Parts: sequence; structure tokens; C-alpha cells
Amino acid sequence: MIRSFLTVSTGTLASRLLGFARDSMIAALLGTGAVADAFLAAFQLVNVVRRLLSEGALNAALIPAWLRVREGDGEKAASAFAGRVLGTVSAALIATSIGIALVMPLIITVIAPGFLGSATLDLAVANARLMLPYLAFAGPVTVLMGLLNAQGRFALTAFSPLLFNIALIAAIATLLVGHADARLAAWLLAATVGIAGLLQLLMLLSQRSARLATPLRVSFDKEMRGFFAKAIPGMIASSGPQWLMVAGAIIASATPSAVSWLYFANRLIELPLGIVGVAMGTVLVPELTRAVASSDREAVAHAESRALELAAGLALPATLGLIVLAEPIVRLLFEHGAFGAEDSMATAHALMWLALGLPGHVLIKALSPAFYARSDTMTPLTATAKGFAVAVVLAVLLGHFFGASGIAAGIAAGAWSSALSLLRKGAAEFGFSVDAAARNRLPRIVLAAAAMGALLWLTTGLVPSEAHSLVCFIVLGLQIGAGIAVYGLLLQILGAASWREAVTALKRSS
Repeated sequence: MIRSFLTVSTGTLASRLLGFARDSMIAALLGTGAVADAFLAAFQLVNVVRRLLSEGALNAALIPAWLRVREGDGEKAASAFAGRVLGTVSAALIATSIGIALVMPLIITVIAPGFLGSATLDLAVANARLMLPYLAFAGPVTVLMGLLNAQGRFALTAFSPLLFNIALIAAIATLLVGHADARLAAWLLAATVGIAGLLQLLMLLSQRSARLATPLRVSFDKEMRGFFAKAIPGMIASSGPQWLMVAGAIIASATPSAVSWLYFANRLIELPLGIVGVAMGTVLVPELTRAVASSDREAVAHAESRALELAAGLALPATLGLIVLAEPIVRLLFEHGAFGAEDSMATAHALMWLALGLPGHVLIKALSPAFYARSDTMTPLTATAKGFAVAVVLAVLLGHFFGASGIAAGIAAGAWSSALSLLRKGAAEFGFSVDAAARNRLPRIVLAAAAMGALLWLTTGLVPSEAHSLVCFIVLGLQIGAGIAVYGLLLQILGAASWREAVTALKRSS
């Protein structure tokens, strides 16, 4: 399981790093004015679709259903079931794309009410319509990726999202070299989003995964209606972090540049969240589904315990690192071109508050598969709805007094609300199975992370204030490297991890 986790995490890390390069280039190309706010508000729609459909979200319903059909009726029946899912999802999303295009002004007004009555609204509508073809391609991409995940083939699904960022980076580089007008550049970049989705689909269709869904059919029979009744709540719940950011963008749209500040701060949160959260959703669901179906309590306890250890072991140091090093990281990544020093400071403050919610987001990703494996997608949806309500109320109140930082604090509180709701519900219904090893390791992981955070805080004065000096880059890199090394050493000393045993186990599993 951990080997599969590392495969997915590595692919996600590569995609997130390319995403940083992409967003840094977007900041240089568009800055943080009206054109940037319009483009990023439209791009939020694409990110919601990506969370709803991809990055492990559809696994919540597709993988348990496909495994049950295969175990009960055989490979041929499973392939026919997958073919109906693929055909129905594709047809539904094409029709949805057309409908959304017609009502796009209303949608943009809802997600960015502060744009109403300004030219920014028209810019956002135009950008969003140009991005819509991505929606039609994302559906079949997600189904094919889910089928591969159900068979334990994670490598292709982990690395295929790189094509999305590669296509956008190539387009931005061309526009930067050509010194394109900001408004025209935003339109051309928006059109590239759909092309990126097409490239991803073509790559998956060239693989064996396409033969796992035959014959291709559109069906709304009883079986498909039952599948979608479970899939839709799970998809919405799995994209909880993105819904919280959409709520934040809605509230922030009334403040100039606040949408951009929150967007760029959230991009830094998505690196550790993607590495841990996407891998959790991708790997844990099939693992737990098989264990629950066979009533193997030991396997369930092993999967849930290792998930909690990995979640804590990666989320806690990432949280502390992002809080302590927020300002130099933002300056180094984004402060160039039209993105100025004031933007860096506002983005860094928002990042600090968003980082406080990172452990909550990761805990949700670790707890939700226990419900999905039992075909319960409504409980995670209910928890997401509660967290959304908490985030909106607090973001409105705090945003009024503290601007983008207050909105970020509300989003963090919403994440923790959802996580605690899942924890209470799971403990009451079936009890989360945490083995003795996890109970022994978790406090030691917390202690090691706290020590690493203290080390980073003591060395913050070493980073120079210049945004792009080579010295800044080297010192920040050394800080992060030293923090990781100290954390790994402390895990070994405290007995929370044995790196020699881990390497031996990975070699044995291969």
C-alpha cells in the first residue's frame, strides 16, 4: 500500500511543482489586477471540475462498484458496467458543458458577486466559456483513471495530469516571449485549458485502460441511477477543499486583488495536500474496499493506521514549514513582473492562515475512505456541507475586519469542522481501527514535527529580503533541506520510523 502511495505521491508532486511554475508564470503574465482576477475566478471552475471528477474523487463510487461487479459477475460484466459508466458520464458532461455556457454570466455572478456591474464580469465570462471544453474531456479521463486504480495500476494515473500543466506552461511561455496584451493573453490561455484536457484523454485512450470499458453505451437504467446516486455525493465531498476556496473567492471578490492573493496562497497549500490527499483517495479506497468486503479486521486496521501515520507525518511538518517560511517562499515564487511586494505580503499572510487548516484537510482525506469502502458517500457529503457553512460564516465575519487573511482563517476553520464531524460519526458507527503501532508512533511524529518547526523559526532571520537574489534561493533551499533532514533524523531517534526497514520492505514488495 505504501509503495502505491509513494507512486501516486511522486506523480502528484511532479504535477504540483509544474503547477507552481505555471502559476508563477501566470503571476508574471497577468499580475493581480482585473484581468488576473477575471481569469483566476474562471479557472476556479476548472479546478472544481478537476476535484469533482479527478484526483481520486470518483474512486469513492466507481472503484467499490466496479470491484463488486467483477467479483460477483466476472470480468466481462465489469467491462460492460464500465462501458456504461464511461458512455453516460461523457454524454452527460457534453450536455452539461452546453448548458453551463448558456448561463455562464449567472454562474460567474454567483461565484464572484463583487464583479457585478464591472468589466471584470464580462472578462471572467469570456474566459470561463473558453475553458469549458475541458469539462467534456475530464469525465472520460477520470473514468479511465479510476479503472486503472481499481486494478492497482497507479503509475499512469499519477503522472498523466502532468500533461495539463505542460500544455499551459508552453502557452504562457509563448505569450511572455511575444509580449501579448494581458486581456488577449488571458483568452488564449483559457482556450489552452481545453486543449490540455484533450491531450490527457488521448494519452489514456492509447493505453489498455480503454479496453476495460467496452462496449461503450449511454444508459440511465436502474443500475446506473444507483451508481450516480452514490457517485455524486462522494464527488462533491471529495472536492471539499476546492468548495471552501470557491466560497472564499466569492467573499473576496468584493476586495480588489483579494481573489488573486487567496488563489496564489492556496496553490502552496495544494502541494502537500495533493501529495497526501490525492494519494489517500487513490490508494486507500480500493485497499479498504477489499478489506471490508472480506471482513478482514486486521487489514482494515492496518490500512487505517498507516493512513493516519502518513497523514500526520507529512501534514504536520508541511503546516509548520509553510507558516514559518510563508513570506520568503511567496517572494521567491511569485514576486516578479506585475506581482509586487505588497502582493507578496498579503499572499503570505493568507498562506499562514490557510496552512492552519492543512492538517484538517488531510485528516478528511484519511478518514473519508473508511466511509466510501462501506458504500457510504452521504456522511462525507454532510461533513463537507457543515464545514462549508462554518467557513462561509466565519469568512464573512473575519473578512470584514481582516480582509483576505480573515477569509483564509474562516476556510481553515471550515476544514477542521468537516474533519471533526467525520471523526465523531465514524467513531459512533463503526469505530476507526487504530493499531498499537500507530498509537505509539503518532505522539512521536507530533514531537518531531514541532522540533523541526522550532528549528525553522530560529533560522528565519537568515533569509535576505531581496526577492530574487541567488543568496535568497540558496538560503531558503538550505533551510528547507535542513528541516527535512532534522525531521527524518528525529523520527528515527524517537522510534517513529525505521528508514532501513522501510527501504527493505519496499524492495521486498517490488
